[in-house]
Amino acid sequence: MAKVIMVQGTMSNSGKSFLVAGLCRIFRQDGYRVAPFKSQNMALNSYITDEGLEMGRAQVMQAEAAGIKPMVCMNPILLKPTNNTGSQVIVNGRVLKNMPAREYFAYKKTLIPDIKKAFKKLEEYADIIVIEGAGSPAEINLKENDIVNMGLAHMVDAPVLLVGDIDRGGVFAQLLGTLMLLTDEEKNRVCGLIINKFRGDKTILDPGIQMLEERGGVPVTGVVPYMDVQLEDEDSLTERFDKKTDGLIDIAVIRYPRISNFTDFNVFEQMSEVTVRYVSTVNELRHPDIVFLPGSKNTMGDLLWMRQNGLEAAVKKLSCEIPVFGICGGYQMLGASIADPDGVEEGGYMRGMELLPIDTVLKDSKTRLQTSGEIAHVDGVLSRLSGCHFLGYEIHMGKSAYSAASDEQGACADRKNELNNVISDGRNVYGSYIHGIFDTAEAARVIVDYIADKKGIDVNDNAILSYKSFKEKQYDRLADTLREYLDMDAVYGMLREARYDGK
Repeated sequence: MAKVIMVQGTMSNSGKSFLVAGLCRIFRQDGYRVAPFKSQNMALNSYITDEGLEMGRAQVMQAEAAGIKPMVCMNPILLKPTNNTGSQVIVNGRVLKNMPAREYFAYKKTLIPDIKKAFKKLEEYADIIVIEGAGSPAEINLKENDIVNMGLAHMVDAPVLLVGDIDRGGVFAQLLGTLMLLTDEEKNRVCGLIINKFRGDKTILDPGIQMLEERGGVPVTGVVPYMDVQLEDEDSLTERFDKKTDGLIDIAVIRYPRISNFTDFNVFEQMSEVTVRYVSTVNELRHPDIVFLPGSKNTMGDLLWMRQNGLEAAVKKLSCEIPVFGICGGYQMLGASIADPDGVEEGGYMRGMELLPIDTVLKDSKTRLQTSGEIAHVDGVLSRLSGCHFLGYEIHMGKSAYSAASDEQGACADRKNELNNVISDGRNVYGSYIHGIFDTAEAARVIVDYIADKKGIDVNDNAILSYKSFKEKQYDRLADTLREYLDMDAVYGMLREARYDGK
């Protein structure tokens, strides 16, 4: 049986995902076969495995840190919010259905066999499994039938590291308050506390740490500094959305309410001359060098949001001067129309932004596949994208075709009877269904070089690496930091062999 350890947090965005990734990297460096696990993930950033199954990108990031291929058993339940009160429920990589929150709360206990089966499969591979919780174990309104925090820890008999975020303030109250709201059995599972995202002189914390250990009865296993590692964030709490300064090359990404897979643009952030800004208003948009429309979990709703707040009109005006590039849902928005006859999203029919010659029909069936190859011939200012290699995936509920008004015949470069992998209006506007199309950095370099040439500036091409190579360095940096500031002897001492009935 595999040994297990679990990382839980006092709140969302306490740093659980990065800590799990760092531990996965450390255990891998120390010669163990290691894998991440999260029974239930709520996120709009998702990924498609080799088998065409959907899982959360946080576990993909952690699998990369562990040096293994992502497997859907690492994240058997994925919830993708469709509105403020409901989510699309994905089980073992396939869509189950959309559920309101209350319906899912009553239903989720029936998914325990799926969780156990996924964990059992992972256990057959790994020497060590590092488990990530969700939110906080002290959300007392959700503790009944819990399947992701202490309920899961009990299920697989996992020791727990509890993480608090000092950067957001009140870390001692976070940690002590969480411990106070746990049952005695749950509290006994907490083997160590971690103060995360610390800035400053650690000795100033020592009196607080002493009192925390005395009152909480649990040792502090580490004080981890704030780390500027550039890895994928799990959800909309990402600090990426707070960046507002302009670089020599200014990229604007539209941040609509149901933005998904914004990780498509992380590759640009490693380039020292480039700033990636996520904008929600016309005032924030200003005059960037390129605009990206990212994926969306509610394409029609988010397009309506853009239409109502003026961003649609602003982007259309900018498209006469600069490139506009849509990915997945953003690609659908740029077309002539979106129809939803089956009520997948909003229902009915909607005029698109009318910048690309495509019509989209939303369908119940979801396209889930990995794809690779070369970008087919494209016209316009980014014509140098033609022939660039890509390795990515598609995940969408709609099918698009050239509109009746277009003289295109729909001939395909990548797959029979479908659009080219990238299409354009022949000048400034581009669209694609492919997530990760920039991750090889070849296509990203073309875009940055075009903008640099247009502005008459030089960019440092040596800084534009393969995104995969860049991330490998970030994982090593994360592991090095954790080794320095965590008591890894204590962590190894906490590892426990998983014991459960497996049914």
